[in-house]
Amino acid sequence: MSQGNTIDYFLKTGWQTVANKYNVIAAQHGFTQAAGYILINIHKEGTAVSQIANLTGVKTTSLSRVLTNLEALGFIYREASATDKRSVKVYLTALGREKRKVAKDVVRNFNQYLEQHLSEKERNQLIKTLTKLNLLAANYNPINTNQCQEG
Repeated sequence: MSQGNTIDYFLKTGWQTVANKYNVIAAQHGFTQAAGYILINIHKEGTAVSQIANLTGVKTTSLSRVLTNLEALGFIYREASATDKRSVKVYLTALGREKRKVAKDVVRNFNQYLEQHLSEKERNQLIKTLTKLNLLAANYNPINTNQCQEG
């Protein structure tokens, strides 16, 4: 089986193209695709670092680096809980709220572009297929592939 015939090849190249496009656009506004995605997931009342990790799927070491960069850029600030010093919430600064709006607009515009070029049937099928693929990947057991089930 050649690389160009595998499902994961098309997933990786498709996502890489999307991520690269987002990075090009985000760079024009002074941040990265990953930073924009994190900004979108920080709520007005603050968001716990652990919740950001869960919402974004970003590993804690990468998340820590991105949050440090966002803090240095003046987009966010962090506060430890008064009752539990291990719990840290992240808040947006005024500049962070502006950048969050930019990130949301970029995502909204890009998705509108995609929806203009995919029929409703294609869009629905893509979402259905990716949802199924996500479930299959989560359930995959490389030790015994005969027992890999859909759900």
